Amino acid sequence: MIKCHLSRLMGEKKLKIADVARETGINRGTITRLYQETAVRVEFDVLEKLCLYLNCDLSTLLELVQDGQLEKQ
Repeated sequence: MIKCHLSRLMGEKKLKIADVARETGINRGTITRLYQETAVRVEFDVLEKLCLYLNCDLSTLLELVQDGQLEKQ
């Protein structure tokens, strides 16, 4: 499974979903789904915009979690 760390990154920077949507041009629903980790697919341009806006690498935003590893967290 792929874990999205958008909520943590936004929390660290005290950002709101509406602010990120307005400043990046990304649809608010898309950001909400990534924030709540309910997204089933994401366009590359969305990931690029988020990484540039948050000044982070893709590996900071997304993480591949092996089966069983989630239970330990």
